[in-house]
Amino acid sequence: MTLSGVYVPMITPFDATGAVAHAALRTLAHEVLDGGAAGLVALGTTGEPTSLDPAEQRDVVDILAGVCRERRAPLLVGASSVAAVTALRDQPAVAAALSLVPPFVRPGETGVVAHFAALAAASPVPLVVYHVPYRTGQRLSVDTLRRLAALPGVVGVKLAVGAVDADSVELLADPPAGFAVLGGDDAVISPLLALGAHGGILASAHLATAGFVELADAWRAGDVGRARALGHRLAGLSTALFAAPNPTVVKAVLHAEGRIPTDAVRLPLLPPDDEALRVALRRLATAPGTPVGARR
Repeated sequence: MTLSGVYVPMITPFDATGAVAHAALRTLAHEVLDGGAAGLVALGTTGEPTSLDPAEQRDVVDILAGVCRERRAPLLVGASSVAAVTALRDQPAVAAALSLVPPFVRPGETGVVAHFAALAAASPVPLVVYHVPYRTGQRLSVDTLRRLAALPGVVGVKLAVGAVDADSVELLADPPAGFAVLGGDDAVISPLLALGAHGGILASAHLATAGFVELADAWRAGDVGRARALGHRLAGLSTALFAAPNPTVVKAVLHAEGRIPTDAVRLPLLPPDDEALRVALRRLATAPGTPVGARR
């Protein structure tokens, strides 16, 4: 399998009682697919998975798997342990697991490779490595990313290193065959696509979904002028959406638009201040690709 295009790591909306808002999640998933998203991600960081209990996590996966079956779209699920990946066996809509480089313990690059070899051997679905060193504390060299790409069952990487660095340039200059490089830092997705990234996993694409899809299509088609213009405008939107910890501003904007019932997040997150919301709404008003209207 080859992953490409824009994937939206879905937020988890909450209702006025604090419970997961099932209908709103289902509607929002349809909306971003209507906007051209290639697929969805369940239980990514944007979905606040550590604040959900096991039953809530199952509900989120079931809802998004149902939408993806209906729409024939791939679903990625955040799953970073043997227990988590084996639980995906009964979900035929799941195309891959998005698996985090082990955080905090900093096992070294050889340890990371050994970890993913064991995880891939146990997993019923392919793995996408989630490389986000500013969260995990573990950097990976280009050579290590290539070793990971060579593992059976590892099909891609969500590359979120905080910048377009020399390692990213080197990897994209000669990407491993059959290995998808998906950008994970929304504000720099345009230069990553220009360098040859296959797509992105972008929380910002809850808003202006069609604009992010158009951006990926423009770089793929070699329409440099159009892609540059789109990229500059969408980077401004992404910067505003990440002005406070993700997904607080995204949720606030979705609520302001009436697309989710509340802007609630769960601790340790707190809602953004009013100024962050105002700036994000101003950026959205001029961003390409307006949100698709809610299904009725």
